[in-house]
Amino acid sequence: MVTEKSTDTPFISNIGPILFITGIFLLNFLSRIILAPLMPSIENDLGISHGEAGILFMWISIGYSSALLGSSKLSSMVTHRTTIISSSIVTGIALVGIAMSRSLTHLHLGLLFLGLAAGIYLPSGIATITVLTDRKHWGKAIAIHELAPSLAFIAAPFISEACLNYCSWRGVLFIIGTVSILAGLSYTFFGRGGSFRGGIPNYKNISILLSRHTFWIMTVLFSLGIAAGIGIYSMLPLYLVAERGLERSLANTLIAFSRIPVLFVALIAGWVTDRIGPYITMKIVLVFNGIMTVLLGTMPGNWVFVIVFLQPMLSVCFFPAAFTVLSQIGPPHLRNLTISITVFVAYLVGAGFIPALMGTLGETQSFALAIILTGCLIFISVFLTRALKSIER
Repeated sequence: MVTEKSTDTPFISNIGPILFITGIFLLNFLSRIILAPLMPSIENDLGISHGEAGILFMWISIGYSSALLGSSKLSSMVTHRTTIISSSIVTGIALVGIAMSRSLTHLHLGLLFLGLAAGIYLPSGIATITVLTDRKHWGKAIAIHELAPSLAFIAAPFISEACLNYCSWRGVLFIIGTVSILAGLSYTFFGRGGSFRGGIPNYKNISILLSRHTFWIMTVLFSLGIAAGIGIYSMLPLYLVAERGLERSLANTLIAFSRIPVLFVALIAGWVTDRIGPYITMKIVLVFNGIMTVLLGTMPGNWVFVIVFLQPMLSVCFFPAAFTVLSQIGPPHLRNLTISITVFVAYLVGAGFIPALMGTLGETQSFALAIILTGCLIFISVFLTRALKSIER
């Protein structure tokens, strides 16, 4: 069984392994979003419609969500280290296979396989980081790890444009796939941490989690945290173009640049989490993120540009504190199971159900109203944190 560190080990001594794991997470996340900037080239090459292009992302999501549930079973049979290595290598193989596909059916299967390979990583990655570092440094460690999605959002368009000058979209996937395979092999020989098994996802262990009210509260909070990040991000271009009158290129440029400050804010959020505690940090973030989300739907004129930058800064601050709290609500050996079930439900709600409702409301009423209501839910959710007192250290 895994034991947590409780020494005075300096945080800097573990920065190398944390950055190594973060690099693997970056490739994992990049592999799932790289199709977006490549999609115009893919559509032209394969002769598919916008609707068929959207189905490609659906196959990745199906695989990813399914793998999140199965990841606990895998890490209980092998180790978190093996799971991380396997995810990186198999994700790379999937990308290479997609690059070599010659039919739409093969492409769909490749994308499903890609989602399955990428989906087993996150619970093992978080579990490994929380054992590598002392509990008092969890906020900073998880904040560094959470830089990967923001870096991927920024890097994907630039990597695509740079590579498309010399090769096709298939070549871009082949390059990223090769790098992912090499990263997994490198972790085999040089990576540290994760040499322990995860909790077995049997009836007893699942019952332990489901019987805790703190688990359900964190699932709700994670759903709204993901909605504030991915959900708002998904609807923001349509909102800025359809209701704010921006040109599409200006809207996309504005959104892309708004993600750059997020990198620095995420690190600050990790430091604040360790300084004042994850519970107080989470409360502050939920309150101000809810306010900023409401303002995103209400601020007049050019003031909305300011909120477009401020809102994602606050949404990213949620995750270092939230993952720290989530890592404390169950026994250490069930941490991977806690994360996999929570993120599975929260991803479906926050990145699927809520954006779908926002889109429907945007079509029948207005996107502004949908964003305002989402902000109100985020703001109100701060009252749920009062019930987390039972696990506060």
